[in-house]
Amino acid sequence: MKKLGDGFGAEAERIPGDFREVWDAFFAAQVLVFRNQKFGAGGFLQFARQFGRPEPHVIDQFHHPEHADFLILSNVQKDGQPTGLADAGTYFHTDYSYLDVPARCTTLYSIQVPKVGGDTLFANQYAAYDGLSSNLKKRIGNLVALHHYGNRDDLDRGSRTVASILSEDQEKKMTWVRHPVARKHPVTGRTALYAVSGSSFGIDGMPEDEAIDLLDELKRHSTQEKYQLRLKYGVGDVVIWDNASLLHSATLIDPNDPRTLWRITIKEERRLS
Repeated sequence: MKKLGDGFGAEAERIPGDFREVWDAFFAAQVLVFRNQKFGAGGFLQFARQFGRPEPHVIDQFHHPEHADFLILSNVQKDGQPTGLADAGTYFHTDYSYLDVPARCTTLYSIQVPKVGGDTLFANQYAAYDGLSSNLKKRIGNLVALHHYGNRDDLDRGSRTVASILSEDQEKKMTWVRHPVARKHPVTGRTALYAVSGSSFGIDGMPEDEAIDLLDELKRHSTQEKYQLRLKYGVGDVVIWDNASLLHSATLIDPNDPRTLWRITIKEERRLS
């Protein structure tokens, strides 16, 4: 494996035959990239399922026609209709933090790459937590954030950086959930800031204005450039990232510059308490 950056991330040209190597490398690197792979839909699904149980996205109109576990991310239109989500997640967030059992990892397979841009930004939340002052670590140690589907920094349904719009029926499936602000990773045991940007809209037992101020302070801290890694895609790249230790953000591109990816998101094991 070759390092992607100084702090985290790794890439390789070949997927090891022993999945235990992939598993260990994934949790060590937080982001894994396997370049220039040749996957059909069934093969990609089989690969992703080794990480755990896929969870179909609530936006079911853009599921893969043969595999509901796939979400199609694309700005390509066919017969005047979108074939996928065009501007998905163009703000720092972590996947499925609005669910009681959130995402373990997200896997992407790159089908079409735009001529310009289309990168993903990652922010290391282990490092962000470690970089907090001891007083701030103590202050947030037992705090629990209130999460809901959406982007608290942009609620304008006409904006390109709003969370992908849900139908009325899809919105009914979403409820309020609670996750620690500083969360122990369910596999590594390390503490990371969790979803302090994106789906967190409040803190349990704290006045709303005070909670938003604190969450905004943590977001500004945790998304500093020194914690970031920028990933550039090639056609056929497979990317897997650790949602429990990272924030990520897609970058906006020219809507007429084609980009298409398949996405499969794997949930954590269900909590027992």
